Amino acid sequence: MTAGNEYKEIKGKIAMKYFVEEGSVVREIWGKADTILFIFAGASAEFALNKAVDWLYFTGKLPSDPLERLFSTVDYARQIVFSEYHDALRAIDVITAIHRGVEEKRGAQIPDSAYRDVLFMLIDYSVRSFEVLERKLTGTEKAEIFEVFYQVGARMGIRGLPENYENWEIMRAEHLHKNLVASTFTADLFQQYRKHLGVSRYLLLKEVQALVVPREVRKMLKLGRIPFLLPVLAGYKLARIFNVAAGFRNIILPKAYKTRILNLDLQPAEAY
Repeated sequence: MTAGNEYKEIKGKIAMKYFVEEGSVVREIWGKADTILFIFAGASAEFALNKAVDWLYFTGKLPSDPLERLFSTVDYARQIVFSEYHDALRAIDVITAIHRGVEEKRGAQIPDSAYRDVLFMLIDYSVRSFEVLERKLTGTEKAEIFEVFYQVGARMGIRGLPENYENWEIMRAEHLHKNLVASTFTADLFQQYRKHLGVSRYLLLKEVQALVVPREVRKMLKLGRIPFLLPVLAGYKLARIFNVAAGFRNIILPKAYKTRILNLDLQPAEAY
């Protein structure tokens, strides 16, 4: 398994085990700014449709500054992916405690389905974003991605999780069918994206979303497939070969977040 046991044996010696093993495709995915930004472009679309999105509005942090919320979520996710086992567990426990605090303030419990939806998004968009930007993943690699986030969910005490990637695919399809709805929150959240990104970057966000989201999400948001992004993406991949992609990426992203975006290409220990 990619995540789980506290210790591993190397040449007869006991060494601390990372939550996600070195060499795992999960580290490759979450160690690149491009892939992470695509993951959260997709998730930002689906978040807006989720029936439990009102929980994200309860604290006011998401609508008031969606980009800051994005980066705080990324920081936690990367801390888990690149940390040693116990450090990763502590990070997961902090996330759990934050959610429990929100529940106490509201006097209600976040539905297990909402927790599963978020976890499922991280699995799905990790796969989709990597395949759009890099290459097709093998079945074994997809199972690795599932296993890592399954361990996160299990530590958080989320009930009703699927036991393997194949069962996850079935549940994911069910969630997409049952748990999405276009609401006033949907419209407001997209207005906030536009406000904080500006018109040109907002339009680019929607095109990235159209590339990575499932058909159900694309249809409900009327995203369509915008043709001109495909050749742009091809040019971007070529630019990475010649090490000029970072400059292109900096042009299309907000200057205020330039340093934090550049740091996404580093492991957390290097970035902070």
